[in-house]
Amino acid sequence: MITMLDVAQRAGVSKATVSRVLAGHSYVSKTVRDKVMQAVDEMGYRPNLVARNLATNRSHSIGLMVPNTLYHGPFFSELMFQVATLTEQLGSQLVLADGKHSAQQERDAIHFLIDSRCDAVIIYPRYLSVEEIDQLIPTLSKPLIILNRRLKKFPQYSVCADHEKDTFDAVNYLIHRGHRDIAFIKGMGSSHTGLSRLKGFQAAMTQNNLPMAPALMLDGSWTMESGKQAAEELLARNVTFSAIVASNDDMAIGAASALYNAGKRIPQDVSLLSFDDIPIASYTIPALTSVHVPMAEMVASALAQLTKMLDGEEVSALSLMCGELIHRQSVGDGPYG
Repeated sequence: MITMLDVAQRAGVSKATVSRVLAGHSYVSKTVRDKVMQAVDEMGYRPNLVARNLATNRSHSIGLMVPNTLYHGPFFSELMFQVATLTEQLGSQLVLADGKHSAQQERDAIHFLIDSRCDAVIIYPRYLSVEEIDQLIPTLSKPLIILNRRLKKFPQYSVCADHEKDTFDAVNYLIHRGHRDIAFIKGMGSSHTGLSRLKGFQAAMTQNNLPMAPALMLDGSWTMESGKQAAEELLARNVTFSAIVASNDDMAIGAASALYNAGKRIPQDVSLLSFDDIPIASYTIPALTSVHVPMAEMVASALAQLTKMLDGEEVSALSLMCGELIHRQSVGDGPYG
């Protein structure tokens, strides 16, 4: 079995230097690092990870907890891609834990990641409340960052998009294009994102002195099928509307199917606007106008916060991150434009 001492002799350095290189210490020169890594490659040396982890108190792994309600659809794929890519750039492994179907199961998943010696944990919760997470953070032995929620006691441990402002701005865009009778397909009622987007819609309508007719408010559950059913229900109510705002792209795509089946043209008869800017949004016909959620920036900020915490630095609260309205072909001028 090839040992660290063998590598050191091959590279012409001390065993301690090899240890520092493999531990990722920055104060080893590039020349020495290259010599050690060349020896590692030539000899096929694989370090004893358990021993290295015990010595450095680092496992070089980052935990990610998500509820399995996120597994379906492109949003989860984008989240996983961003976390995995940026974790790899840090030289760490990504460990995934399933938050399943309840707050307790999400809590259990967090403890599983910490017990698995992850250096830090990122969570995208569905069931744990802000208050419960604020209570949990001081009890944990490892740093934790929450995505898509704004904590009250520990805001420095959260990275969140400004869904309410993004929705407010997007609905104002529709109003400025001449739309007044705007239907809204809500997300799941207990979802932080869904509630924030609903508040943004309500604020924009109120500021512009426009009524929020109950007949134009539809329930959804983030899926294409729920968007299709909501649009079908809206059409069956036989009410006037010139635009639909769907709380995510999946529901907008479902709504577009219902409109097409009813002989409605987009955007000539009905404009359609949504959120997340998933990859397929630019390939629908017509291409979907959508608010881009800065997922890559959110994940990068989360990992930057965790890196500072692991290095013993103090961190401060981050500002809410704004999205960007991506103008495509699914929105046209309304009757008042």
